[in-house]
Amino acid sequence: MVCVKPAFKRTTLPRSTKNMNNQFDLLIDSYLENNVGIDACFLNEDLSNGLQENILQLQRDEMMTDAGIGNELVKDINQKMRGDKIYWMDKSHTNIYEQEFLRRAEDFIDRLNTTCYTGINAYEFHYAVYEEGSFYKRHKDQFKSDSNRKYSLINYLNKNWLEEDGGQLLVYQKEEVQKILPQSQTAVFFKSDEMEHEVTKANRRRMSISGWLKRI
Repeated sequence: MVCVKPAFKRTTLPRSTKNMNNQFDLLIDSYLENNVGIDACFLNEDLSNGLQENILQLQRDEMMTDAGIGNELVKDINQKMRGDKIYWMDKSHTNIYEQEFLRRAEDFIDRLNTTCYTGINAYEFHYAVYEEGSFYKRHKDQFKSDSNRKYSLINYLNKNWLEEDGGQLLVYQKEEVQKILPQSQTAVFFKSDEMEHEVTKANRRRMSISGWLKRI
């Protein structure tokens, strides 16, 4: 990927636009430096709390379903590979927090395309919850038969997450393993076809929004 570092003419940008671009560039710049972008405040607190409540309500309404494996959405009935439950987001949904999140994702895509010429023109996101004892074994997010997924973007919604709570994201790069706590407001960003990763066994309920930026 050919990518240029972001450069601003800050005096010509409205204050709100500058703040938004600065926030997005934390995620983009850390990705360029380490192949894994991390921003501990990608979501504001109100949005993170609202999305967390959405997941809890979806669970109460029994709307969350067992996640599939691969682009055939094969159910992992015995939870040998993954144990999370999901619910797909959609712009047709009327929930204000879901709408706000998708607008933010679109703004991030605009910034990514502008600074890195990625050509992203589609996306998909879902809520995900790992109950106590659930995990997701080591894998990549891009399918061999479908290369549309270019980047993975994960957003965490868990307050006061501790090391002993498990559920860490492990990202594998050559001989190194990067461990990331799924702390609320934090976003993680990487190439879908390059980064093998896994979710260790959670010792408490673990909530997130996972998705992929696509070129179709």
